[in-house]
Amino acid sequence: MSRVVVINFVSLDGIIQAPLRADEDTDGGFAHGGWVHPFMDETVATFMSGATSRAAGLLLGRRTYKNFVVDWEQTDATDPAIAAMNRIPKYLVSRTLTDPSWHNTIRLGPDLPAEVQRLRDGGDGEILVFGSGQLVPLLHQHDLVDEYRLLIFPILLGSGKRMFADTAGLTTFRLTDSRVSDSGVTINSYRRTRSD
Repeated sequence: MSRVVVINFVSLDGIIQAPLRADEDTDGGFAHGGWVHPFMDETVATFMSGATSRAAGLLLGRRTYKNFVVDWEQTDATDPAIAAMNRIPKYLVSRTLTDPSWHNTIRLGPDLPAEVQRLRDGGDGEILVFGSGQLVPLLHQHDLVDEYRLLIFPILLGSGKRMFADTAGLTTFRLTDSRVSDSGVTINSYRRTRSD
């Protein structure tokens, strides 16, 4: 059975918007795009490279997908992480992006919870979700996230999009792994606490 794993860059005040590039997402006048770069060190890079090179697939919302195409769609990549991103299936969640260009992209149908459960049941390995601020709360609501791996950066942004904007409800988690990079980024893995 495949596992759905959310990996997100998060500020101390819970912002996930535009971590990598200034032009990534300027909604709401967000002017801090690329905020993770001062903290990217070997520990963070090794963690991200390992996660992407082992992934069995990506599950992405429209905006994140379009940003990933800009950053990752390189057919002649020699970097193992980039090669893996181009090789594995990309599962796109979008009502409007009907003709995706990235190699090996599969657009999911309208019954997203059933489609994601089918992906979980039909494969092995980890299906990674990055960013996807609208998709993650929906997956969480339907109990389709097996693990959250949050890279918490030592920065306050003051405004921007959060992973959960008053939609998640009370949910408890168990910390399964934690490490700290030299730049102060904490990499925490959480699994939902089950009462059954």
